[in-house]
Amino acid sequence: MKPFAYLRARSADEAVQESAARPDAVFLAGGTNLVDLMKLGVEAPELLIDISRLPLDQVADTADGGLRIGATARNSDLAAHPAVRTRYPVLSQALLSGASGQLRNTATTGGNLLQRTRCPYFQDTSKPCNKREPGTGCPARDSAQRDLAVLGHSEHCVATHPSDMAVALSALDATVRLHGPDGERTVSATTFHRLPGDTPDRDTEIRPGELITEVVLPPSPDGAASVYRKARDRASFAFALASVAAVLSVRAGRIEHAALAFGGLAHRPWRAHAAEDVLRGAPATDETFERAVDAELTAARPLRDNAFKVGLARNLAVDALAELAADS
Repeated sequence: MKPFAYLRARSADEAVQESAARPDAVFLAGGTNLVDLMKLGVEAPELLIDISRLPLDQVADTADGGLRIGATARNSDLAAHPAVRTRYPVLSQALLSGASGQLRNTATTGGNLLQRTRCPYFQDTSKPCNKREPGTGCPARDSAQRDLAVLGHSEHCVATHPSDMAVALSALDATVRLHGPDGERTVSATTFHRLPGDTPDRDTEIRPGELITEVVLPPSPDGAASVYRKARDRASFAFALASVAAVLSVRAGRIEHAALAFGGLAHRPWRAHAAEDVLRGAPATDETFERAVDAELTAARPLRDNAFKVGLARNLAVDALAELAADS
Protein backbone atom coordinates (compact mmCIF):
# COMPACT_ATOMS: atom_id res chain seq x y z
CA MET A 1 0.00 0.00 0.00
CA LYS A 2 1.35 3.38 -0.96
CA PRO A 3 0.74 5.89 1.89
CA PHE A 4 -1.62 8.77 1.21
CA ALA A 5 -3.08 11.70 3.14
CA TYR A 6 -6.79 12.06 3.84
CA LEU A 7 -8.94 15.18 4.18
CA ARG A 8 -12.64 15.29 4.93
CA ALA A 9 -13.88 18.40 3.11
CA ARG A 10 -16.26 20.63 5.05
CA SER A 11 -17.49 22.49 1.96
CA ALA A 12 -17.29 22.36 -1.81
CA ASP A 13 -15.10 25.47 -1.73
CA GLU A 14 -12.63 23.77 0.61
CA ALA A 15 -12.56 20.66 -1.55
CA VAL A 16 -11.84 22.69 -4.66
CA GLN A 17 -9.19 24.84 -2.99
CA GLU A 18 -7.34 21.79 -1.68
CA SER A 19 -7.55 20.02 -5.02
CA ALA A 20 -6.31 23.06 -6.93
CA ALA A 21 -3.33 23.35 -4.58
CA ARG A 22 -2.44 19.65 -4.88
CA PRO A 23 -2.25 18.20 -8.41
CA ASP A 24 -1.76 14.78 -6.78
CA ALA A 25 -5.14 15.00 -4.99
CA VAL A 26 -8.25 13.01 -5.93
CA PHE A 27 -11.84 13.42 -4.78
CA LEU A 28 -13.34 10.46 -2.92
CA ALA A 29 -17.08 9.77 -2.68
CA GLY A 30 -18.19 6.14 -3.05
CA GLY A 31 -14.74 5.01 -4.15
CA THR A 32 -16.05 1.96 -6.00
CA ASN A 33 -13.71 2.51 -8.98
CA LEU A 34 -11.00 4.62 -7.39
CA VAL A 35 -10.15 2.09 -4.67
CA ASP A 36 -9.90 -0.70 -7.25
CA LEU A 37 -7.49 1.38 -9.32
CA MET A 38 -5.41 2.18 -6.24
CA LYS A 39 -5.15 -1.53 -5.44
CA LEU A 40 -4.00 -2.22 -9.01
CA GLY A 41 -1.42 0.58 -8.86
CA VAL A 42 -3.09 2.46 -11.72
CA GLU A 43 -3.96 5.36 -9.44
CA ALA A 44 -1.60 6.53 -6.70
CA PRO A 45 -2.98 9.79 -5.25
CA GLU A 46 -1.07 11.41 -2.42
CA LEU A 47 -4.20 13.08 -1.04
CA LEU A 48 -7.78 11.82 -0.92
CA ILE A 49 -10.35 14.58 -0.45
CA ASP A 50 -13.49 13.02 0.99
CA ILE A 51 -16.60 14.79 -0.34
CA SER A 52 -19.08 12.10 0.69
CA ARG A 53 -20.47 14.15 3.59
CA LEU A 54 -21.07 17.33 1.63
CA PRO A 55 -24.74 18.23 1.02
CA LEU A 56 -24.63 17.16 -2.62
CA ASP A 57 -26.95 14.16 -2.54
CA GLN A 58 -30.32 15.79 -3.20
CA VAL A 59 -32.62 15.01 -6.12
CA ALA A 60 -35.07 17.87 -6.71
CA ASP A 61 -37.31 19.39 -9.37
CA THR A 62 -36.14 22.46 -11.26
CA ALA A 63 -38.40 25.46 -11.84
CA ASP A 64 -38.97 24.51 -15.48
CA GLY A 65 -39.95 20.90 -14.77
CA GLY A 66 -36.54 19.27 -15.09
CA LEU A 67 -34.54 17.51 -12.39
CA ARG A 68 -31.41 18.36 -10.39
CA ILE A 69 -29.31 15.40 -9.28
CA GLY A 70 -26.62 15.94 -6.68
CA ALA A 71 -23.17 14.56 -7.39
CA THR A 72 -23.15 12.30 -4.33
CA ALA A 73 -26.64 10.87 -4.88
CA ARG A 74 -26.25 7.10 -4.77
CA ASN A 75 -26.98 5.12 -7.93
CA SER A 76 -29.51 2.88 -6.21
CA ASP A 77 -31.38 5.85 -4.71
CA LEU A 78 -31.45 7.65 -8.05
CA ALA A 79 -32.71 4.59 -9.93
CA ALA A 80 -35.57 4.21 -7.44
CA HIS A 81 -36.53 7.89 -7.27
CA PRO A 82 -40.17 8.35 -8.35
CA ALA A 83 -39.39 11.32 -10.61
CA VAL A 84 -36.69 9.36 -12.43
CA ARG A 85 -38.80 6.24 -12.82
CA THR A 86 -41.82 8.11 -14.19
CA ARG A 87 -40.27 10.96 -16.20
CA TYR A 88 -36.87 9.51 -17.20
CA PRO A 89 -37.21 5.71 -17.25
CA VAL A 90 -34.19 5.38 -19.54
CA LEU A 91 -32.01 6.67 -16.70
CA SER A 92 -33.48 4.33 -14.11
CA GLN A 93 -33.07 1.36 -16.46
CA ALA A 94 -29.46 2.30 -17.27
CA LEU A 95 -28.56 2.58 -13.59
CA LEU A 96 -30.16 -0.75 -12.73
CA SER A 97 -28.29 -2.49 -15.55
CA GLY A 98 -24.92 -1.36 -14.17
CA ALA A 99 -22.80 -3.13 -11.57
CA SER A 100 -24.31 -5.08 -8.66
CA GLY A 101 -26.84 -4.00 -6.05
CA GLN A 102 -24.10 -3.63 -3.45
CA LEU A 103 -22.04 -1.37 -5.70
CA ARG A 104 -25.06 0.71 -6.69
CA ASN A 105 -25.72 1.32 -2.99
CA THR A 106 -22.30 2.98 -2.72
CA ALA A 107 -21.54 4.41 -6.17
CA THR A 108 -22.42 8.07 -6.76
CA THR A 109 -23.62 10.11 -9.70
CA GLY A 110 -20.36 12.04 -10.03
CA GLY A 111 -18.23 8.95 -9.53
CA ASN A 112 -20.19 7.06 -12.16
CA LEU A 113 -19.38 9.79 -14.69
CA LEU A 114 -15.71 9.70 -13.73
CA GLN A 115 -15.16 5.94 -13.75
CA ARG A 116 -12.34 4.86 -15.99
CA THR A 117 -12.12 2.29 -18.75
CA ARG A 118 -11.95 -1.41 -17.99
CA CYS A 119 -9.55 -2.02 -20.89
CA PRO A 120 -7.27 -4.80 -19.55
CA TYR A 121 -4.14 -3.05 -20.78
CA PHE A 122 -5.05 0.11 -18.86
CA GLN A 123 -5.57 -1.91 -15.68
CA ASP A 124 -2.37 -3.96 -16.01
CA THR A 125 0.60 -1.81 -14.95
CA SER A 126 3.04 -4.35 -16.40
CA LYS A 127 1.82 -3.41 -19.88
CA PRO A 128 2.28 -0.14 -21.80
CA CYS A 129 -0.79 2.08 -22.15
CA ASN A 130 -1.10 5.57 -23.61
CA LYS A 131 -4.06 6.29 -21.34
CA ARG A 132 -2.10 5.43 -18.22
CA GLU A 133 1.34 6.60 -19.41
CA PRO A 134 1.18 8.82 -22.50
CA GLY A 135 3.62 7.90 -25.23
CA THR A 136 4.12 4.26 -24.23
CA GLY A 137 1.87 2.77 -26.90
CA CYS A 138 -1.45 0.94 -27.25
CA PRO A 139 -0.94 -2.85 -27.31
CA ALA A 140 -4.71 -3.38 -27.47
CA ARG A 141 -4.68 -2.45 -31.16
CA ASP A 142 -2.88 -5.70 -31.98
CA SER A 143 -4.11 -7.93 -29.16
CA ALA A 144 -7.41 -8.71 -27.42
CA GLN A 145 -9.94 -6.39 -29.08
CA ARG A 146 -13.35 -7.95 -28.54
CA ASP A 147 -14.54 -5.42 -25.93
CA LEU A 148 -12.92 -2.35 -27.48
CA ALA A 149 -14.07 0.60 -29.58
CA VAL A 150 -15.54 0.62 -33.07
CA LEU A 151 -16.32 4.37 -33.20
CA GLY A 152 -14.15 7.43 -32.63
CA HIS A 153 -10.95 5.61 -31.68
CA SER A 154 -7.46 6.72 -32.64
CA GLU A 155 -4.07 5.10 -33.17
CA HIS A 156 -3.30 6.04 -29.57
CA CYS A 157 -6.28 4.40 -27.84
CA VAL A 158 -9.16 2.01 -28.59
CA ALA A 159 -10.65 1.87 -25.09
CA THR A 160 -14.37 2.21 -24.37
CA HIS A 161 -16.13 4.14 -21.64
CA PRO A 162 -17.86 1.76 -19.19
CA SER A 163 -20.76 3.82 -17.80
CA ASP A 164 -24.38 2.92 -18.51
CA MET A 165 -25.70 6.00 -16.70
CA ALA A 166 -23.65 8.36 -18.86
CA VAL A 167 -25.21 6.95 -22.04
CA ALA A 168 -28.69 7.74 -20.74
CA LEU A 169 -27.63 11.23 -19.63
CA SER A 170 -26.32 11.95 -23.13
CA ALA A 171 -29.62 10.93 -24.73
CA LEU A 172 -31.50 13.06 -22.20
CA ASP A 173 -29.49 16.21 -23.05
CA ALA A 174 -28.32 16.51 -19.45
CA THR A 175 -25.77 19.07 -18.32
CA VAL A 176 -22.98 18.57 -15.79
CA ARG A 177 -22.41 21.40 -13.34
CA LEU A 178 -18.84 21.98 -12.18
CA HIS A 179 -17.41 24.06 -9.33
CA GLY A 180 -13.78 25.04 -9.69
CA PRO A 181 -11.12 27.60 -8.82
CA ASP A 182 -12.54 29.95 -11.46
CA GLY A 183 -16.15 29.56 -10.36
CA GLU A 184 -19.12 27.63 -11.75
CA ARG A 185 -19.63 26.33 -15.27
CA THR A 186 -21.71 23.72 -17.06
CA VAL A 187 -20.81 21.17 -19.72
CA SER A 188 -23.18 19.15 -21.86
CA ALA A 189 -23.24 15.49 -20.89
CA THR A 190 -22.80 14.69 -24.58
CA THR A 191 -19.41 16.44 -24.73
CA PHE A 192 -18.31 15.93 -21.10
CA HIS A 193 -16.34 12.83 -22.04
CA ARG A 194 -13.66 13.12 -24.72
CA LEU A 195 -12.61 11.05 -27.70
CA PRO A 196 -9.01 9.82 -27.36
CA GLY A 197 -7.34 11.69 -30.25
CA ASP A 198 -3.72 12.39 -29.33
CA THR A 199 -4.43 12.70 -25.60
CA PRO A 200 -6.17 9.51 -24.45
CA ASP A 201 -5.06 10.13 -20.86
CA ARG A 202 -7.71 12.89 -20.66
CA ASP A 203 -11.06 11.22 -20.13
CA THR A 204 -13.23 14.30 -19.62
CA GLU A 205 -13.42 18.07 -20.04
CA ILE A 206 -12.89 18.64 -16.30
CA ARG A 207 -10.22 21.22 -15.55
CA PRO A 208 -7.72 20.92 -12.68
CA GLY A 209 -9.39 21.40 -9.31
CA GLU A 210 -12.96 21.18 -10.61
CA LEU A 211 -15.60 19.23 -8.71
CA ILE A 212 -18.84 17.86 -10.14
CA THR A 213 -21.64 19.26 -7.98
CA GLU A 214 -24.75 18.14 -9.84
CA VAL A 215 -26.28 16.90 -13.06
CA VAL A 216 -29.32 18.71 -14.46
CA LEU A 217 -31.95 17.07 -16.65
CA PRO A 218 -34.17 19.26 -18.86
CA PRO A 219 -37.92 18.65 -18.90
CA SER A 220 -38.88 15.53 -20.79
CA PRO A 221 -40.24 16.40 -24.27
CA ASP A 222 -44.03 16.24 -24.59
CA GLY A 223 -45.21 12.72 -25.24
CA ALA A 224 -41.70 11.28 -25.15
CA ALA A 225 -41.02 7.70 -24.11
CA SER A 226 -37.56 6.32 -23.37
CA VAL A 227 -35.79 3.00 -22.94
CA TYR A 228 -32.31 1.59 -22.29
CA ARG A 229 -31.13 -1.66 -23.86
CA LYS A 230 -27.84 -3.42 -23.07
CA ALA A 231 -26.11 -6.48 -24.50
CA ARG A 232 -23.52 -8.14 -22.26
CA ASP A 233 -21.87 -11.49 -21.69
CA ARG A 234 -23.89 -12.31 -18.59
CA ALA A 235 -27.06 -11.03 -16.98
CA SER A 236 -25.48 -9.22 -14.04
CA PHE A 237 -22.38 -7.20 -13.18
CA ALA A 238 -21.01 -7.07 -16.72
CA PHE A 239 -20.08 -4.08 -18.83
CA ALA A 240 -21.82 -3.48 -22.14
CA LEU A 241 -20.61 -5.01 -25.35
CA ALA A 242 -23.09 -2.54 -26.84
CA SER A 243 -25.95 -0.54 -25.39
CA VAL A 244 -28.40 2.11 -26.51
CA ALA A 245 -30.42 4.84 -24.82
CA ALA A 246 -33.37 6.01 -26.89
CA VAL A 247 -35.87 8.83 -26.39
CA LEU A 248 -38.73 9.15 -28.89
CA SER A 249 -41.98 11.05 -29.30
CA VAL A 250 -44.38 10.33 -32.16
CA ARG A 251 -47.43 12.31 -33.24
CA ALA A 252 -49.79 11.24 -36.05
CA GLY A 253 -47.33 8.58 -37.14
CA ARG A 254 -44.35 10.96 -37.50
CA ILE A 255 -41.38 11.43 -35.23
CA GLU A 256 -41.39 14.77 -33.39
CA HIS A 257 -38.42 14.20 -31.10
CA ALA A 258 -35.63 11.64 -31.28
CA ALA A 259 -32.48 11.21 -29.22
CA LEU A 260 -30.17 8.23 -29.44
CA ALA A 261 -26.88 7.40 -27.71
CA PHE A 262 -24.73 4.26 -27.82
CA GLY A 263 -22.61 2.76 -25.08
CA GLY A 264 -19.81 0.22 -25.30
CA LEU A 265 -18.75 1.43 -28.76
CA ALA A 266 -16.44 4.38 -28.11
CA HIS A 267 -14.19 6.23 -25.70
CA ARG A 268 -17.28 8.17 -24.60
CA PRO A 269 -21.04 7.68 -24.80
CA TRP A 270 -21.71 8.09 -28.52
CA ARG A 271 -24.53 10.52 -29.32
CA ALA A 272 -26.01 9.42 -32.64
CA HIS A 273 -26.53 12.79 -34.34
CA ALA A 274 -26.61 11.37 -37.87
CA ALA A 275 -29.35 8.93 -36.89
CA GLU A 276 -31.35 11.67 -35.19
CA ASP A 277 -31.22 13.81 -38.32
CA VAL A 278 -32.82 10.98 -40.29
CA LEU A 279 -35.44 10.29 -37.63
CA ARG A 280 -36.83 13.77 -37.02
CA GLY A 281 -39.97 14.38 -39.05
CA ALA A 282 -39.86 10.94 -40.67
CA PRO A 283 -42.57 8.28 -40.42
CA ALA A 284 -42.17 6.03 -37.37
CA THR A 285 -41.57 2.82 -39.30
CA ASP A 286 -39.04 0.00 -39.14
CA GLU A 287 -37.62 1.17 -42.47
CA THR A 288 -36.96 4.63 -41.03
CA PHE A 289 -35.34 3.19 -37.92
CA GLU A 290 -33.06 0.92 -39.94
CA ARG A 291 -32.07 3.72 -42.29
CA ALA A 292 -31.34 6.07 -39.39
CA VAL A 293 -29.19 3.63 -37.45
CA ASP A 294 -27.31 2.62 -40.59
CA ALA A 295 -26.57 6.30 -41.27
CA GLU A 296 -24.89 6.50 -37.87
CA LEU A 297 -22.99 3.23 -37.88
CA THR A 298 -21.51 3.76 -41.32
CA ALA A 299 -18.76 5.66 -39.45
CA ALA A 300 -17.76 2.53 -37.51
CA ARG A 301 -14.18 1.31 -37.89
CA PRO A 302 -14.16 -2.10 -36.23
CA LEU A 303 -10.93 -3.77 -35.24
CA ARG A 304 -9.94 -7.31 -36.11
CA ASP A 305 -12.06 -9.02 -33.43
CA ASN A 306 -15.03 -6.74 -32.74
CA ALA A 307 -16.93 -6.15 -35.97
CA PHE A 308 -19.83 -8.05 -34.40
CA LYS A 309 -20.45 -4.97 -32.22
CA VAL A 310 -21.74 -2.99 -35.20
CA GLY A 311 -24.53 -5.44 -35.99
CA LEU A 312 -25.27 -5.91 -32.30
CA ALA A 313 -25.66 -2.15 -31.76
CA ARG A 314 -27.80 -1.86 -34.90
CA ASN A 315 -30.22 -4.51 -33.69
CA LEU A 316 -30.45 -3.02 -30.21
CA ALA A 317 -31.19 0.46 -31.55
CA VAL A 318 -33.75 -0.59 -34.16
CA ASP A 319 -35.59 -2.76 -31.65
CA ALA A 320 -35.56 -0.01 -29.02
CA LEU A 321 -36.97 2.56 -31.43
CA ALA A 322 -39.62 0.17 -32.70
CA GLU A 323 -40.67 -0.58 -29.11
CA LEU A 324 -41.02 3.10 -28.27
CA ALA A 325 -42.98 3.81 -31.47
CA ALA A 326 -45.36 0.96 -30.73
CA ASP A 327 -46.03 2.38 -27.28
CA SER A 328 -46.66 5.92 -28.56
